Amino acid sequence: MAPARDTIFALSSGPPPAAIAVIRVSGPDARKALEKLSGRIPQPRQAALARLRDPESGEGLDEALALWFPGPRSETGEDMAELQLHGGRAVIASVLAALARLPGFRPAEAGEFTRRAFENGRMDLTAVEGLADLIGAETEAQRRQGFRQMQGLLGNQAETWRGRLIDALALVEAGIDFSDEADVPAELIRPALDIARGLHNEIAAALAQAGHGERLRDGFVVAIAGPPNAGKSTLLNRIAKREAAIVSPYAGTTRDVIEVHLDLGGYPVTLLDTAGVRETEDPVEQEGVRRAEKRAAEADLVLWVTEAGQPVAEFSGHWPIGDRPEAEPGGSLGQSGASQNDPVRWIIRNKIDLLPPGSMADKDSEPKHAKQSNESRYVNELKFISISAQTGAGLEKLLHELQGHVALFFGRESTLISRERHRAHLREAQAALARALAAPSDQEEIVAEELRLAARHLGRLTGKVDVEDILDVIFRDFCIGK
Repeated sequence: MAPARDTIFALSSGPPPAAIAVIRVSGPDARKALEKLSGRIPQPRQAALARLRDPESGEGLDEALALWFPGPRSETGEDMAELQLHGGRAVIASVLAALARLPGFRPAEAGEFTRRAFENGRMDLTAVEGLADLIGAETEAQRRQGFRQMQGLLGNQAETWRGRLIDALALVEAGIDFSDEADVPAELIRPALDIARGLHNEIAAALAQAGHGERLRDGFVVAIAGPPNAGKSTLLNRIAKREAAIVSPYAGTTRDVIEVHLDLGGYPVTLLDTAGVRETEDPVEQEGVRRAEKRAAEADLVLWVTEAGQPVAEFSGHWPIGDRPEAEPGGSLGQSGASQNDPVRWIIRNKIDLLPPGSMADKDSEPKHAKQSNESRYVNELKFISISAQTGAGLEKLLHELQGHVALFFGRESTLISRERHRAHLREAQAALARALAAPSDQEEIVAEELRLAARHLGRLTGKVDVEDILDVIFRDFCIGK
């Protein structure tokens, strides 16, 4: 017989003070918490006014709303109670202290409510991860992706695949059981392999989707790079709408990489302000340049900021990364997503407010002098945007182009895969299916074993089998009370 579980409790709303605070209780004695503190049990799933008292002293604690959710029809799958209190610190502390004094009650650990929901079959692992992403979402696109996963986008598909695999495995094993009848194994193995082939192709299609579901959780990275005093920090501050970076007329002011996180059209974007790229004898500035080069190489997009009017040939050889990427002709967005060490680059011609009116360099077209440069092949393929970070001129165009590029990068948001763990298990399942399809037709035992391995990896994806080793990793990032 399994040992009795503790009854857990926690504050599940935001930090006090607040208008309302929510305390949740889950476990075998959740009913007792309501009886001891309010003296009665409300109707299931109906809020009722409760006058809370300390069970030991009888002192009044608060007037609250109490709710009762008998298991298994509760979020955790076990008996649950919820108290909606006034959100003052002293009120919350007094109710939590009263609960802690009840026998068999203890404060919940991080993610413990959700872990119990998983253990009681109320959620699978992909839904748990979707819930974590939903709670951590900072943009609309992240919210949509987290919500879809919590609702079973990947989990339901994986279980459908797993069910079909089990059907195929049953056919193969039936063929093994009837191996003494010459025609039976062949008649059973063919439809099983047809199922396996279809599953292999469907999983391969899911894996072929670019890793933008995973990237959506971390955000699109834009590095602002270029020579010193080109206005990189001013541009960062202008986009962030706050003084995130120190602006100075002295070269080498920015030494470390400064990060600003933005919500750009519903997508997460991390903006990096990097040190000016130049030759220097200062060891601290050298380290800043090294870091700038490294972060720019890892970015999805580099905004190379230079002063308007400066010939392209003077700076085109000083990119902080290797060969330039091929982009679509005519200054288009080029790649829909850049791989690591191959970011898309735009030239941002800053300080157009200092140029004479009508000068060529304050327009977003290829400058005439670029045609004399050996770099003109790349210049023709780069996007030029002219701005004044000081006055804000051209900034609206830059943000519009940037938002369109980010939306194009992420593409379809309804990708099945949103974590590397998902991708790893699907790769293993696909590999097992490929081995099953490649096995000799008379080796039913090998086919059966590979189908079992594929089903096992799909089961590990949703948490149906053998996942104890990863549970702590998944739940450790949850907050207390969830």
